[in-house]
Amino acid sequence: MYYVHTIKDLVSLPPEYFSKKIDEAMTELLRSKYERLMDRDLGIILVVYNIRDISDGFILPGDPNTHHYVTFDVLTFNLEPEEVVMGEVSEVTEFGCFVRIGPIDGLVHLSQITTDFMNYDRKAGMFVARSSGKTLKKGDTVFAKVSTVSIKNTIKDSKIALTMRPEGLGKLEWITEPAAPAREKRRTAKKKG
Repeated sequence: MYYVHTIKDLVSLPPEYFSKKIDEAMTELLRSKYERLMDRDLGIILVVYNIRDISDGFILPGDPNTHHYVTFDVLTFNLEPEEVVMGEVSEVTEFGCFVRIGPIDGLVHLSQITTDFMNYDRKAGMFVARSSGKTLKKGDTVFAKVSTVSIKNTIKDSKIALTMRPEGLGKLEWITEPAAPAREKRRTAKKKG
């Protein structure tokens, strides 16, 4: 979910930064370039920190910038299919609910909320299970499993699909409730005639 990566990059420092200390200028440039960036391998880059090993700058003909190799660390957020996550329901709609997981929302489709049939109560803004009476509304804390991850260029365009159908997932009170006793099947003896 959260990871730390070390990156080494070549950074161009524009002349407007020449009056600042080099470490302050690099921090500002790297944060504006990397933070909130979506990377297919790393996920969402949340924070740039621990900027170090800034090389002496070099110039290129016709380019007013100085160029520096720099090493820095980033904190990222990345999800993998089958990973179990905990989040808060941020929105409930007719077709499912959105769950806030770190910096991104994932969708739990109506069919993936529970094995029970769910009805959407528009006035109350919540789902109610037909048989068990379970409810799900905005602000509820849930456990879900990541079904699919589709990382695009921006957080807005990226899609996370979640499911809460497997046993042990869903709203916390659903998990801690004692299981309903299994119905006993009646056996009837066949008469031999």
